[in-house]
Amino acid sequence: MNFGRIRSTKPLSRNWGYDRGTPIDRHYIEAFLSRHGADVKGHVLEVQDDSYARRFGGDCVTQVDILSLDDSNPRATIIGDLADRDTLPAQHFDCIILTQTLHLVFDLGAALSNLHRALRPGGVLLITAPGITPLDRSQFVDSWYWSLTAPALRRLLSGPFDRAKVELETHGNLFAATAFLHAAAVEEVGERRLDRFDRRYPVTVAARAVA
Repeated sequence: MNFGRIRSTKPLSRNWGYDRGTPIDRHYIEAFLSRHGADVKGHVLEVQDDSYARRFGGDCVTQVDILSLDDSNPRATIIGDLADRDTLPAQHFDCIILTQTLHLVFDLGAALSNLHRALRPGGVLLITAPGITPLDRSQFVDSWYWSLTAPALRRLLSGPFDRAKVELETHGNLFAATAFLHAAAVEEVGERRLDRFDRRYPVTVAARAVA
């Protein structure tokens, strides 16, 4: 990330840096899930695949359902839109892992109400959402509706969830946001400068909410 790179109008990658290593937002997302790994247990819901449930829950996970918007995902066990009340069964899950998904749902309030309804009493929603980010240029190009700040996510969650049971985190700084927009990978820039926090440059916002 030198001055010449910052002046460039073209990113290093068109895939957030996956082809170069670990995307910078995934550094924050996975650190967040690791800190709350004890919540990943019992019957877990995850979107698109079960990689985080298995990685962070391990043997504490007894069952995983995989949510997909349509039937193009052969591993999906639940098909539907989070904004549709009929998509998720009521009081069914001990933990829901929802990483980088909420911004693809136009009706945020309905989606979060349905997620709250789907949790058993005491169940935990672990959620992350993009702040400063490149946009998807392929599959989700027409359904990337939102980028969120911590106050926005807190206010959204404080509708269905008890505000006292919502813990918010913001991750990022000027360097991290710049590197992420250029699609540099964690392995190229190192973790030390990524972990300096500046709330003015939120790359990722995350929350733990208890039903």
